[in-house]
Amino acid sequence: MKDDNPTRGTAWVTIALLIVNAVAFVLQITAADPDALVLRFGFVPAEASLAAPLPLFTSMFLHGSLLHLGGNLLYLWIFGNNVEDVLGSPRFLAFYLACGLAGHAAHWLTDPHSSLPTIGASGAISGVLAAYLLRFPRASVTSAIFLIFIVRIVRVPAAVVIGIWIALQVLNGMVSLGGAPAGNVAWFEHLGGFAGGLMLLPLFAIGRARREVRWR
Repeated sequence: MKDDNPTRGTAWVTIALLIVNAVAFVLQITAADPDALVLRFGFVPAEASLAAPLPLFTSMFLHGSLLHLGGNLLYLWIFGNNVEDVLGSPRFLAFYLACGLAGHAAHWLTDPHSSLPTIGASGAISGVLAAYLLRFPRASVTSAIFLIFIVRIVRVPAAVVIGIWIALQVLNGMVSLGGAPAGNVAWFEHLGGFAGGLMLLPLFAIGRARREVRWR
């Protein structure tokens, strides 16, 4: 729902990404032929080429449903501003896009002949989660837990929230490799983006002051 981790300034790139994703979704669903738009601007592994790189980036701003969009933007809003605070706005934008490309690479490696378009900001946002985990594992995150008809609001360290999330991605990714239905989710986009975030953050954070937050 939110984190208890204030930033030192306004996260302009995070806000811009939220707006661009929302506007892109509106344009997508109001297009004359939304399916054709997704095929043209989504990431299709079987057609991927560095000679035509546009879909590698445009695919990060398209979404399959309002729920898909809302979930991604919620995670970006909660965790993105603090990672932008760590890196600075220009570096954060480059880091975000690089993690999205890492997600594409992982998806391509696991299913290079797929003709299905992949869309969504999940790979890039997974990298943001990895960066947050590295820098703010003890930051307090407020989450809602649903127990049948009971809703509990709890505050737990970010390491727990993100740890549970990545464990679910790994589990579903392994199940999808076994041939079981993946629920139309490109799990390795998430895993690739997360791995990219873990590896790239130290490089992008060179020269930036380190700030720690403890759980309280």
